[in-house]
Amino acid sequence: MAKEYDYLLKVLLVGDSDVGKQEILSGLDDGSTESPFCSGSGTAHKTTTILLDGKRVKLQIWDTSGQGRFCTIIRSYSRGAQGIILVYDITNKWSFDGLNRWLKEVEEHAPGVPKVLVGNRLHLAFKRQVAAKQAELYASRNKMACFEISPLCDFNIRESFCELARMALHRNGMERIWRTNKVLSLQELCCRSICRRTNVYTIDSLPLPPSVKSYLRSYALTSSQCLNTVLNNSASIAKNLKSKTATSYHLKHNVRNGCVIS
Repeated sequence: MAKEYDYLLKVLLVGDSDVGKQEILSGLDDGSTESPFCSGSGTAHKTTTILLDGKRVKLQIWDTSGQGRFCTIIRSYSRGAQGIILVYDITNKWSFDGLNRWLKEVEEHAPGVPKVLVGNRLHLAFKRQVAAKQAELYASRNKMACFEISPLCDFNIRESFCELARMALHRNGMERIWRTNKVLSLQELCCRSICRRTNVYTIDSLPLPPSVKSYLRSYALTSSQCLNTVLNNSASIAKNLKSKTATSYHLKHNVRNGCVIS
């Protein structure tokens, strides 16, 4: 059966409690009859499919509770995550000040993963406590994209997820499939070369600093998931081309399967 998507990405929603993460999930189209699924351990899971430059990208979005006792859940679910959305409430200055704690957790367990900063509840801008310029400076300082969204008005929600998907696919080298090649950074080229010649289980034995090993493990986990999707698609295309070539050869040279001329 043909797949209903071209790429599969795992996205993690991170932020304090009561910043409106469930509001964001409810505003997305549901891609599964079983979603949203609550595991009972403080996490909610939802799938949705977006169209990005003609490619169908399926997102597995995991929402963790913002309470401190669920930090262990973030550590487990951040492994293999290919995108992080940090959510704060523009009407709650305390939720914005707490982003440093969440960012530290994310960088510790998923270093280098693309991140998008999202200011929720833009429809309550008359109660704003966090200036848009302040959020933009924070996002620029931490190399993140920045959006202000409103689930009530359905404003900028899909745009923020599309931008995160584009960043994640570019990080894993998938952007070259439907766009012209771009010059990658030296760090990305080194990570790609090392991950091609080893796997996530043998990275610890490499004579590298611990910070570099952590980045390599994160890169290997995320790139392997995207690469499997591409390899499956490439294999099916190659198989079809091979069968078409063989058929055209037999028709051109009038060769029958049961007869061979020496």
